[in-house]
Amino acid sequence: MKKSFFLFTACTLLPLYACQNTHKEQDMFKPIKVQYPQTRQDTTVIDDYFGTLVPDPYRWLEDDYAPEVKEWVAQQNEVTFRYLSQIPFRQTIEQRLRQLWNYERYSTPDYEGGYYYYFKNDGLQDQSVLYRQAGLQAQAELVLDPNTFSTDGTVSLGGISFNRSGQLLAYQVSESGSDWRKILVRDLVQGKDLADTLRWVKFSGMAWAGDGFFYARYPEPEAHTYTGRNEFHQVYYHKIGTPQEEDQLVFADHTHPMRLFGVTTTRDERFLVLSIAESTSGNALYFRYLHKQDPNFQPIVEEIADDYVLVDHVGDELLILTNNEADNWRLIAVNVHQPQRPHWRDVIPEGEDVLRDVVLAGGKLVAHYIHNAASQLKIFDLNGQQLAEIALPHIGTVRSISGEPDRSELFYSFTSFTRPTTIYRYDLQTQQHEVWKAPKIDFDSDAYITKQVWYTSKDGTRVPMFITHKKGLKLDGKRPTLLYGYGGFDISILPSFYVPRLVVLENDGVYAVANIRGGGEFGKEWHLAGTKERKQNVFDDFIAAAEYLIQNRYTSPQYLAIEGRSNGGLLVGAVMTQRPDLFKVAFPGVGVLDMLRYHLFTIGAAWATDYGRSDDPKMFPYLYAYSPVHNVKPAKYPATLVTTADHDDRVVPAHSFKFIAALQANQQGPDPVLIRIETKAGHGAGVPISKRIQEETDKLAFMFYNMKVPIQYTAASERNKSKQKLGH
Repeated sequence: MKKSFFLFTACTLLPLYACQNTHKEQDMFKPIKVQYPQTRQDTTVIDDYFGTLVPDPYRWLEDDYAPEVKEWVAQQNEVTFRYLSQIPFRQTIEQRLRQLWNYERYSTPDYEGGYYYYFKNDGLQDQSVLYRQAGLQAQAELVLDPNTFSTDGTVSLGGISFNRSGQLLAYQVSESGSDWRKILVRDLVQGKDLADTLRWVKFSGMAWAGDGFFYARYPEPEAHTYTGRNEFHQVYYHKIGTPQEEDQLVFADHTHPMRLFGVTTTRDERFLVLSIAESTSGNALYFRYLHKQDPNFQPIVEEIADDYVLVDHVGDELLILTNNEADNWRLIAVNVHQPQRPHWRDVIPEGEDVLRDVVLAGGKLVAHYIHNAASQLKIFDLNGQQLAEIALPHIGTVRSISGEPDRSELFYSFTSFTRPTTIYRYDLQTQQHEVWKAPKIDFDSDAYITKQVWYTSKDGTRVPMFITHKKGLKLDGKRPTLLYGYGGFDISILPSFYVPRLVVLENDGVYAVANIRGGGEFGKEWHLAGTKERKQNVFDDFIAAAEYLIQNRYTSPQYLAIEGRSNGGLLVGAVMTQRPDLFKVAFPGVGVLDMLRYHLFTIGAAWATDYGRSDDPKMFPYLYAYSPVHNVKPAKYPATLVTTADHDDRVVPAHSFKFIAALQANQQGPDPVLIRIETKAGHGAGVPISKRIQEETDKLAFMFYNMKVPIQYTAASERNKSKQKLGH
């Protein structure tokens, strides 16, 4: 398969107890006065859902172009940043985050046109830079530096794709984190961009064939670029050197406006494969010959029910990863001369663990499995016979795998909660294993432990959770604890390294990840158990995780924070409105929080397979029962920092606007409920490191301050002295 991949003052350096001359501990946590902006309520807006009248007094906040909304946003940010600036140890946290984040990071290399291509970040660069090397020991050459795209780092690289010869590179550019992309083309021989520029691209790869490539785009929107519904995705072919207006329309569906199309070409550019989806789960699959005059696609599967992902091809057989008749997925071979279902052949049958990914490398199949929410790598021959298993360093996650069918080397990246991503090289012939790139970071990974526990949810289901903390940590119910979850869209939350978590761990805290239902950790059944009318299972699982941490004295409600983003933001919004007594701090990030109207904006309708829709009389009662915006009532809510961004065109910021307005109107407790609205940023992709450090600093400062936990950091020089004494 042709590759098209995406990218992702002296006193303050001392322990706070050493700064008591300026910040006595009794003064450190004095309440910061907050005066919320006045948010107008329009009592005339009432919707009738099958006889149930639902007020929507903050509907006006959905129009983020309106001057009144812009003024409201400015007032909310002023209150929030004034509050955050008064936290006495905020600067200490920022300093430590910069130290921790300042280390070299690499991606797995891909071999194209005689070069190894990879991304590298020197440490605090806003965006990672694309390099290439003629050999693994050769001098690195800079290919593309996204940091030159803008002065503030808010223009990022969205994805890249090489043509067959490796001489041309198509790449996507995103501005301010938007899902809207622009495609440019670089001549890698001359080292400069061509005139080709393609616009209004969204949710698309770039599939090369001949002297151009296939891609998908939407019609140019008439207005409300960042909030309007995205309809009528279409597939085009762009010939290099021609204007976009002359691109050839390859596929369109004028009867199903919400369908999404993905195209891929095989390595030999013999076949074009078309995927058709209506939501985040399930797709149809078609193919056509590229060197024949017939432009029609032949069906492999026409119904949109299960998932089918092209892995690669061998001769006349397409290798496809699917969960059709296999909850844990299987790899099948489909012969292009007999593509009908009765002729499908199992290559790697379904097993006990989830088969997450397969790569064809060195004439072998490298299979990535998920076993109890952690990675395994196994090697098979082309007939599906297991040959070996690659021994991974410890419990963790394989983030990416790269290899070529005719080259015996394989690269993969591996990470865990306390160890940053390391790139390994594996020789498929000799089975020799070596480190290609290992990061050096100012953090003692060996001082921490990760364990997996299993707890019981409300309905008796056993759910796993990873818990990470210092070795020998005293469990007295007073450890500041951050519990993270997602629970949706068949997405598995596996062990991964993220710098801000280290600040929690270094300050005698606990970081926990609950692998709740709705995710893909245990296959299709686990996913479906957290969808539609079963969505409450997700929230029950997360609440049970919190109760386990409290019952086992890791923490208590006074020291427990919860965090989630996107669908995880919905998770946090739902559980904090259902059980506000259980948490001290809540971070609903870019969350889907208005479950009655989510499908009316941008790509929201595509989430209906997980959520259902409020215009369905069967689903409305379920959605209304947990929709965070509609379940805020007078109560003592935890200290809450809602986060969103002005250019989020996936989960529009109106969700967060309406939720915080309802919280501020109903907060009965002493803790602040605030919203942090980032500018020139989107749903999360491409956020520059500088902005990420600022947001994470604010969240950590907010968490520790509201838990009344003083952070403890020594200056770097003192830490080094301590290490020397211990023989490090």
